[in-house]
Amino acid sequence: MQKIIISVTNDLVTDQRVKKICNSLQSFGYEITLIGRKLPNSLAISRGYKTIRMQLLFNKGFLFYAEYNIRLFFKLLFLKKDILLANDLDTLLPNYLISKLFSKKMVYDSHELFTEVPELTSRPLIRNVWLNLENFVFPKLKNVYTVNHKIASIYSEKYKIPVKIIRNVAPKLPNKNTNHAFAEQIKGSKKMLILQGSGINMDRGAEEAVSMMQYLDHFILYIIGGGEVFENLKALTQKYKLENKVFIKNKIPYAELLKYTKIADLGLSLDKGTNLNYEYSLPNKVFDYIQCNTPILTSNRKVIAELVEKNNIGKVTKTHDPKELANIVKSILTDYETMQLWKKNLISAANFYTWENESKKLQEIYANLK
Repeated sequence: MQKIIISVTNDLVTDQRVKKICNSLQSFGYEITLIGRKLPNSLAISRGYKTIRMQLLFNKGFLFYAEYNIRLFFKLLFLKKDILLANDLDTLLPNYLISKLFSKKMVYDSHELFTEVPELTSRPLIRNVWLNLENFVFPKLKNVYTVNHKIASIYSEKYKIPVKIIRNVAPKLPNKNTNHAFAEQIKGSKKMLILQGSGINMDRGAEEAVSMMQYLDHFILYIIGGGEVFENLKALTQKYKLENKVFIKNKIPYAELLKYTKIADLGLSLDKGTNLNYEYSLPNKVFDYIQCNTPILTSNRKVIAELVEKNNIGKVTKTHDPKELANIVKSILTDYETMQLWKKNLISAANFYTWENESKKLQEIYANLK
């Protein structure tokens, strides 16, 4: 049985993409070891494969990345392995060095346009460090996949190597029935909006979503996950006295999260076009909304707007003005016929966009590694 070591910089708990890939690779007959880190507030995990979570001295900034990469290098050095899978640019270098040192096959899964995230585009010196690393390693890679066709084409054109696509689609939900008792407890007779994700950071429209609630009566908004702006969102909720309308919950287990997604009347994805990474993103939450038959309100980012309009499962908006967003939400949720059409189309989309279908492409990639 071939051993695959998979590495990420997060704490493993809410990374649904990595969890799906680990489960699929295990079902294909590989022995999996997943390496991440453990934070002071990390939830417990139990997986059907080996997990290693390193407790670090530093949890952010340059010292974190330096410590993590050094410790990851030595972990990979002494673990038995046949294949190395690096997730994103912040795990690439130690995986690449070990693959060369031991002549092992390596796979790179790029979840995003890493060097185009706003946290880096606003810090050019640090961005250049990551860009130099990417420019050094990427052209030498033989097995690469990413999350959508736009990002794949950007990387292929820039580095002149083939890049395959494994989208962040969700597993098919066997039971989409609404838990009426839970719905009554959470929202009662009110309409419910949801914005979920583990990376709710700057320029993702979360602040506008909170501000929008000033103009919506008989609506509630749940923001569930984590990110750099979470404390700002809580402060904004207090500033506008929206504590009875806006509910902000930290990361929760995926199965529990979907209980909220299923009862939501509208799922939000409001990324701004301030950077190429957001412009070409296709977040996990979109496919969760689809599997839960929850219509989508999205900003006009290229890939997600194309998905929503092609399948006619929601509305694309060009505005981030809170008052205008509130008017759009009210018009959507009072248009019964359109909502019924979207829900009908969501059933078809949920049958098409499934991890069960997507994982067939993953199996083919690993059966033909170079």
